[in-house]
Amino acid sequence: MSYLDRGNDAILARQTERESNARTYPRHLPMAIREAHGATVTDMDGNEYYDCLAGAGTLALGHNHPRVVDAMERVLDAGRPLHTLDITTPAKERFVDSLFDSLPSAFSDSAKVQFCSPAGTDAVEAALKLVKTATGNRSVLGFQGAYHGMTNGALALMGDTDAKEPVTGLMNDVHHLPYPYDYRCPFDAGGEEGHRLASRYVENLLEDPESGITEPAGMILEPVQGEAGAVPAPDAWLREIRRITRERDVPLILDEIQAGLGRTGEMYAFEHADITPDVVTLSKAVEGGLPIAVVVYDESLDVWEPGAHAGTFRGNQLAMAAGEATIDYVFENDLDDHAADVGARLCDRLESTADRFDVIGDVRGRGLMLGVEFVDEDADWRGAGPYAPDGDLAEAVQAECFERGLIVELGGRESATARFLPPLIVSKEQADDVAAIFDEAVTAAVNGQRRTQEVTA
Repeated sequence: MSYLDRGNDAILARQTERESNARTYPRHLPMAIREAHGATVTDMDGNEYYDCLAGAGTLALGHNHPRVVDAMERVLDAGRPLHTLDITTPAKERFVDSLFDSLPSAFSDSAKVQFCSPAGTDAVEAALKLVKTATGNRSVLGFQGAYHGMTNGALALMGDTDAKEPVTGLMNDVHHLPYPYDYRCPFDAGGEEGHRLASRYVENLLEDPESGITEPAGMILEPVQGEAGAVPAPDAWLREIRRITRERDVPLILDEIQAGLGRTGEMYAFEHADITPDVVTLSKAVEGGLPIAVVVYDESLDVWEPGAHAGTFRGNQLAMAAGEATIDYVFENDLDDHAADVGARLCDRLESTADRFDVIGDVRGRGLMLGVEFVDEDADWRGAGPYAPDGDLAEAVQAECFERGLIVELGGRESATARFLPPLIVSKEQADDVAAIFDEAVTAAVNGQRRTQEVTA
C-alpha cells in the first residue's frame, strides 16, 4: 500500500519504529501532512490546520507560494545546475543582489557574504570562526535565554542547560550575560530600569580587569529571542549594547535566523533600534523554504584565507532561486508592514484572552513573532518574575489548539510559552480565526485543569 493511501496513525507508527528518539514535533503534533497551501496544512485524515509554526519561521510566504514554486520550476525546466559548491551562477548573483538590497545600505554597502552549510546553526559556527580569526581572541559573549542552534559552538551559547548537560566538550570561553526579559527581569526591575541595569552590567564586565573574561572575540545576540519565548530586546538596550561593543572593538553578531526578513514588522529586527551590526547570521526565511544559510559581515573582518570556511551544500541553486523570489516578494509587497499590522491585531486579541485568565502572565513579541506565557500563581516560586512558568498548562493548551485545527509550538522557560510564527502572508481574517481558536483552547485547558483539581482535592 502506498503511503499516500495510509492515515495518520499508520504513518506515525512507522515513523516511531524507524526514527531517532530525538524527534520532537510529532510528540505534540501527532500528524502526517498530506498537502499544504498558504497558511494551512492538511493531514492524511483530511483535517485542516492553521500553521502558526511555519517551519519554525522558515516559510515566510507560507506553503507552496506560486512565486517560489515558479522560481524553482524555471531552474529545473531550463536545465540549470542544482549544485555548484561556491562556483557562481546567475542565480547566485541575483540572490545576493536581492539579499543585499533587503538589508540597510549602511550595512550592506560595505558587506561581504559567506555561504555556509545549509542550516542556521552552520551560519552561527561560521560567524564565530570569523570573529575569532579576525580578532585573534577566543572569549565569546552570549546571553541567557539564547538559542543559536544545536552544533558545538551554537549549543555552548544556548541558554537552556538541559540541552547541554548530556554533552561534553562544548566550545569553551563562553560567557552568558543577562538579557532584558521584561516579565522575568534578572535584576527584578523590568521596564526601562531593567534594561538600563542589563546594559550597565555588560559595560562594567568589560571594564573590570577582575571579571575573569579575556578580551572578547565577539558578542552574539538575538534582537528577539525566539526559542526563549518571543522575548524582544528593548531598542534602547540594543543601542547601548552597540555603543558598548563599538567603543571596545568587540564585533557584534546579530542572529536574525528566525526574526529576519519582515517577521517583526521591519525587514530585520535590528532595524527597530536603528543600529548597524558587524555580522548578521541568516537562514530560514531568506531561503524560501529550502536549505541555505549565510553570514553577512563588514568587510573589515574579511581576513579569512581561501578555504578557511566551506561546506559542501553552500551551492544549492534551487534554494537561491527560492530565496530570491521570497526576498523580492516580501520587499515588493511590504510584508514587513503587513506583519506589523496583522501582528498587532493578533496581539490585541491574545491580550484580550489574557485579560480573562490569570494563568496568562505575559503576552509579548513583535510583528508576527508572538508569545503567550502561562504561569502557576499558586506554585512556590523563587526565580525571576512574579510567578512560576506553567509548562503543563501550556502543553494542555497546545493539545486543545491542535484538536481545534491550530498548530502552535511551545518555548521559553519550562516550555510554558505558546509561540505564534504564522507565514507573513496570513490574512487579518485568518489571524482572527487563530485568536478565536486559541481563546477556545485556553478556556478548555483551564476548565480541564480545574476539574482535575476538584477531583484530587
